[in-house]
Order: sequence, then structure tokens, then C-alpha cells
Amino acid sequence: MKCPYCGYEESKVIDSRPADDGERIRRRRECLGCGKRFTTHEVIETVPIIVVKRDRSREVFDRNKLLSGILRACEKRKVSIEQIEKMVDDIEMKLQNSLDREVTSQFIGELAMEELKKVDEVSYVRFASVYRQFKDINTFLEELNKLMSEK
Repeated sequence: MKCPYCGYEESKVIDSRPADDGERIRRRRECLGCGKRFTTHEVIETVPIIVVKRDRSREVFDRNKLLSGILRACEKRKVSIEQIEKMVDDIEMKLQNSLDREVTSQFIGELAMEELKKVDEVSYVRFASVYRQFKDINTFLEELNKLMSEK
């Protein structure tokens, strides 16, 4: 860490403590060149996930969009907000842990359907009908038959 007083590039850490509810670490340092002390803040660097949409446009991943889509699918069902939050957390974690910085909206939709299928089949079918853009009753029945054959 470069000293703000003399520019020397080496320092030692005197004290470390969490700041901002654990989102940052505050460090007191002492310059090994001039001996003056200064404070630094260490923050986790997050790389944004870019979503490639069907029309090939790109946008930054928005957790709230995913949450609202799942909320709509679970409307009037016995799915708690905690279950919904956990689904969204799990999906977001899979995206963050993936080495890909660009993911398709189709991939996110598949992850959402996977999570919904575990929690509530009706919500799963609702989400799938919008996500897969069912054109008629036959495509809807095909999805239901797939679901029934997996049981």
C-alpha cells in the first residue's frame, strides 16, 4: 500500500476491524519509510454479471427482476417469502460462482424453473408458460406431461 505522505510502497498493518456491517475492513497502517500512520478500507470487489437477452442485447443482472418474476409465478400459492428469497439467493450464488461473466437469460430462466420445480409445481408451470412462451394448449400439455413423467 502506497503511503499518502511520502509515496513509499511498503507499510505494516497496525490494526484491523470490520466497518459498514462487515462489508469493509478498516485498516490502520504505518509507513515503513516515514513512520506516519494512515487508514485504508478494504472492500470485496464484485464483477457484474451481464445478461445476454434473446434479442442479443445485454444488460447488468438485476436481482429484483428475477425476484419479481418468481413472485408473480408464486402468487396465491403456499410459497413463503423466505422460500422465494432462498430461491433467488441460490440462483444468484450459482451465477456469481460461475466463471462466466456473461450468461444468457435462457440460462437464468432454466435455473429459476429448476428451483420452482423443487418448491411448487403450479408455480413452476406458471413460470414456464411465460418463460417458454407457450403458444397453444398443446405446448402447455407437453410441459405438464414432462412434469408427470418425472414423478
